[in-house]
Amino acid sequence: MQQWTEVRRRVLTGELSKRAACREYNLSWPTLEKMLTHAEPPGYRMSKPRTKRKLDPYLPIIHEMLEADQQAPKKQRHTATRIFHRLQAEHGYDGGYTSVRNAVRQWRETSQEVFLPLSHPPGEAQVDFGHGYVDVAGERVQAALFVASLPYSDAFYIQAFPRECTESFQEGHKRAFQFFGKVPTRISYDNSKIAVTKLTGSRDRELTKEFLRLQSHYLFASHFCLVRRANEKGHVENLVGFGRRNYLVPVPKVDSFAQLNAELERRCREDLERRLYGKPATKQQLLLEEHAAMRELPSQPFDARRVTPAAANSLSLVQFDTNRYSVPVKYAHRQITVIASVDEVRLAFGGQLVARHPRHWGREQHVFDPVHYLALLEKKPGGFDHARPLEDWDLPECLLTLRRRMETEPSGLGTREFIRTLRLLESCTLKQLADAVDYALDIGIHDADSIRVILEHRRESPVGLFSLDGRPHLKTVAVTETNVSAYQALLLEGQS
Repeated sequence: MQQWTEVRRRVLTGELSKRAACREYNLSWPTLEKMLTHAEPPGYRMSKPRTKRKLDPYLPIIHEMLEADQQAPKKQRHTATRIFHRLQAEHGYDGGYTSVRNAVRQWRETSQEVFLPLSHPPGEAQVDFGHGYVDVAGERVQAALFVASLPYSDAFYIQAFPRECTESFQEGHKRAFQFFGKVPTRISYDNSKIAVTKLTGSRDRELTKEFLRLQSHYLFASHFCLVRRANEKGHVENLVGFGRRNYLVPVPKVDSFAQLNAELERRCREDLERRLYGKPATKQQLLLEEHAAMRELPSQPFDARRVTPAAANSLSLVQFDTNRYSVPVKYAHRQITVIASVDEVRLAFGGQLVARHPRHWGREQHVFDPVHYLALLEKKPGGFDHARPLEDWDLPECLLTLRRRMETEPSGLGTREFIRTLRLLESCTLKQLADAVDYALDIGIHDADSIRVILEHRRESPVGLFSLDGRPHLKTVAVTETNVSAYQALLLEGQS
């Protein structure tokens, strides 16, 4: 560049003639003309692309393979090496691999999709699920990450659930709306089966009953992306990866999902203090501005649950989500309604709640309540020590002492009487029963009826002062004071 500048200056200012410049700088005449024409070296420019004599006839075949790949699974598409081998084996190509690789690269560069930047009005949200690994109670599990974002303020909320399902979908929305403080007016989704039962057009959808129940409660409008067009909700797609990289690295070690979610919510609240590039204020300030375009939270809380019919089998077990939950034996062979949330499973019969269990997120597990089987064991006491529902039942020491006395003392009534005592748990807690048994053993009592009386006595509350409030008709009743001297006269007459 220094020589280029010097030659131009000396020749164009008349200090040096063209012929003298060619002799002094050892330049050809065309090179000198180029230097005088351009203020800087123009670089090498081909007038037309260099021909590839061996590859050119095969370019349409390569392009056909790459275009067909657009409909193939992502992990089963052609690589440049595979195309090279196919050209050799199927079409007799005898050229080099580098030419094929360059042709594939050029086609992919010119065929990549270009996206349009989208505007995000305040009050609109996007929701998506992702996945990440966490260590819960010493076991590594894959968690479903629910992410809700508000693109206008860039506020987002993330929670982890054992599985992506209707209950976690609903619970995620409920917690997100409480975190944001208001409800978005419009939410964008992909075409998950949790929300969509059928695609009836490019934008038309048949929605699930549980999604419609959620929408009816919070009154937001829904928008579903075109199939395989996740870029329509690209904001939340990016935040799924952001949350996984920043909140789940290193892999969290927690005792429960509740502990993990409390930490995730704390991190999301801290993130509201950030100000992003191109934004005029922090996320928290923009979120407060965005509230003006959002809906108020409903006065009644949303019940995030799934309701499904089931039947209790001969073992008094009801199957839900691959697991089985017990009900009292009198409901065996009956139709049961299952009401499931992310935390518990409730079982109802005829509109009455008959059992409730903590939700088990494993597969093919049995969840028993030993109390459900005591009525059956009272009729079949010989099975008490072999009953599977009672295998891991950790009873207090006082109850074990009571059983020994009932079974070994001459006046004892045996195992059936002990089961009758345990059946008192149908109307009290284990601690209440243990306290009553402790007292009964101290005073030398060990039968079920006496222990029941002790429990009932302890549950009785003292009668308070009678009040006429709310009973105006009783205020007109006059009660005179009793004259006890009349009774004394009756006694004297009896003695005469």
